[in-house]
Amino acid sequence: MAITLTEAAARHVGRYLARRGKGIGVRLGVKTTGCSGLAYKLEYVDEAEPEDVVFESHGVKVLIDPKSLAYIDGTELDFVREGLNEGFKFHNPNERDRCGCGESFRV
Repeated sequence: MAITLTEAAARHVGRYLARRGKGIGVRLGVKTTGCSGLAYKLEYVDEAEPEDVVFESHGVKVLIDPKSLAYIDGTELDFVREGLNEGFKFHNPNERDRCGCGESFRV
């Protein structure tokens, strides 16, 4: 079981945490919402919760709650720039379908 970051995602998170002046990494999880049922949630983390599963990729910690891990195991988090837009992209091998608006997915 693993969650990984690309080098671009790790650089982006590292720069943000440095500007912020605190934090140990990012927490990745899923929530029930949208047309297809699940949506990713991503937040910066100042301290780990006792139940968190922790992965490290390119020097950045990725914390996952155990309930979300079943849906996102094997996911690679990337940070991309497309024209004027930039943001995180999730490459999840467990995704079976994605809604038309791109906000939610199904496993």
